[in-house]
Formats: sequence, C-alpha cells, structure tokens
Amino acid sequence: MPALPKTLCVLAAAVVAATGVAPGAADGTDPRRVLRTEFHVTSDPGVRIGVREVRAATGPARPVLLLHGARVPGAASFDLPVPGGSLAEDLARAGHRVYVMDARGYGNSTRPPALSQPPEAGPPAVRSDAVVRDVAAVVDQILQRNGAAGGKVALLGWATGGHWLGQYAAAHPDRVGHLVLYNTLYGPIDGHPSLGRGSDYEDPARPGQFNTARFGAYRLNTGASLLPSWDNSIPTPDKARWRDPAVLDAYTRGALASDPTSRTRTPPSFRAPTGALEDSFYLATGRQLWDASLITAATLVLRSERDFWSRRQDPELLRRHLVHARTVRTAELAGATHYAHLDRTEHGRGQLLREVTTFLGTAVP
Repeated sequence: MPALPKTLCVLAAAVVAATGVAPGAADGTDPRRVLRTEFHVTSDPGVRIGVREVRAATGPARPVLLLHGARVPGAASFDLPVPGGSLAEDLARAGHRVYVMDARGYGNSTRPPALSQPPEAGPPAVRSDAVVRDVAAVVDQILQRNGAAGGKVALLGWATGGHWLGQYAAAHPDRVGHLVLYNTLYGPIDGHPSLGRGSDYEDPARPGQFNTARFGAYRLNTGASLLPSWDNSIPTPDKARWRDPAVLDAYTRGALASDPTSRTRTPPSFRAPTGALEDSFYLATGRQLWDASLITAATLVLRSERDFWSRRQDPELLRRHLVHARTVRTAELAGATHYAHLDRTEHGRGQLLREVTTFLGTAVP
C-alpha cells in the first residue's frame, strides 16, 4: 500500500473539559471550557507523529505549536492534568489553538526500530534532521486545520525542542510568524559545565566526539531520574515551597505513562532517543548546527537564571545572529529554574507566561 501523504491520518477521541467548568455547561459553549483532541500526522513513510490539540470552546484562536525537549514527551511536559501543570491550557485560555507534538521516538509517535533493540545495538536514534521533518509535517497540518494553508504558525520549544524548532524556522522561514526559544542551546560556544568536553558525553578514546558506546540508541529513564537536575536548581531545602508536589507527581507519572513498555522493567522506565544528546553535545563543544541569520520570524529568547542546560552566552549570541528576524527580544526569567513553566507562579512560571502571552499577542504583518 502506498505511503499516506503528509496529512491527517487518524482523528480520535478526546473532548475533555478542563477544571473550573460551570455546572451544566456541557454543550461546549462556556468560554472557560477547554477541549482536547488527539490526532496523528504522517511524516516520513511509516512514521506517524502524535499531536494533541488544546483549545478554548469559543472565541478566535491563533495556532501555536509546542515541542518538548530531549527526554520527556509533549503531554507530560506541557499539558499535565493538575492546576499549574499545563502551559498548553494557559495559552488556550489566552486565545491560542495549541498543538503539543511528540517527535518520533517519543510518546504517541512512531518509535524507530532501534528503540526495540538493546540500546547498545545502534547509534544515537532521532537526530535533528529527522525531527525537523516531523515538525514540517505537523506545521503543514496545523495550517490546513486552521484554514491558513500557506500561512504562518507560532512555535515554542523548550531546551532541545527550541534547538529543533530553531533549525526548522531557519529552513522554513516562510512558515513561521513567531518563534519562542526557551532555555535553548545554540552555539558555537565551546564549553559547558555538564554536557561538553570532559563530561560523560565525550568519548574518552576520541576527544571531541560523542560517547556512542556509552549511550547507544536510547536511554532508559526512571521517575527518580527526573528529579536531580530539578532539585539541584531549587535554592531551598523545601522543594515543595518552589514546586507543587502534585505537579511533580503528574510529571513523573506522565513521563512513565508515555511509554507502553515502561511497566515491563523494574523499576519502571521510559525510553528516550539519544540523538538529542549527541546534538546537544556538539552544541556544547562549539559546533553550530543551524544559522539564526536565516530566521525571519519575530523571535523571543527566554533563559532561566538558574538554567543548567543553556548558557548565558546562548541568548546573547542568538541576538547577534538574528539579523533578519522581524523583531528580537531576549529576557531572563529571574531566579527561575530550567523547569520554570512547571514551578510555582512566583518562582518563574508567572513571568514566563507574561512574556510568552504578550509576545504571541503581537500581529504578523
């Protein structure tokens, strides 16, 4: 059977009311009601990309696509079913039709065959070029669904998601109206406290090259493995004062639930492709994998003050390279961690929401 075109493959289920719906408002007309729909888009032949649409029941909506980072997929990153855990719902309530995608190898998207083998059996799976193709397929579908074929979409990427979306925006400047790069590596800056030279990511026998033998095609992540980088960034012993325990619980549960094989291992663990780690290692050692001078979209670069992933120089270098962007704004999220959108409002989440909603509210000429 011939491969399906890059269009909608499966449209399924899923109209879900958000919290705070007035009693009796089951007809979908209450403006506080938020609806969710799951669907798939075909990227490369045989590769289906899972997407969740989150939108308000009424009113105009401007499309925006959210892309996760190297480890935890879309819904667990951006649409947790607890108060303060859904950036997607916040943006939907602010007037956007939000799309949360999973890159191939993650969540509800097709997993490459390498992820069904022992990790040491193959090289790092899912490098940037593959994810950019996935983004292209999803953007095409978003524009078709919103009656804006040939138009533009807004993009927001967290960490490696920002790297992937920056690379897409550089390759397809005509498709992107607004771009938000949030705690994103860029390069070429040689040096990183945990990802670069001398780290576990470097091959000890081949300095300057990624340690493929150690990491293989994918890594297994337990729920507990998600905590250290977050905990170490919070400058208080009582982490619950900074981060709602309900959000943390939903985050770890969502990450594990994203992989149907997680419960087959003890302790439960989910698979994450290591291609993102190889890309990030090269970004951390002075390589530039895409050129921001090709981007024409209005661009917002956000960096958390306590971020462990991006470096202070990354926003500065992006600002200098974004010579053709319609507008450029860089902002530091004061005192915030890498996980600002999942922390409490007063610890970075509020500032992030203000920055993003104000920026996305500007018109595209």
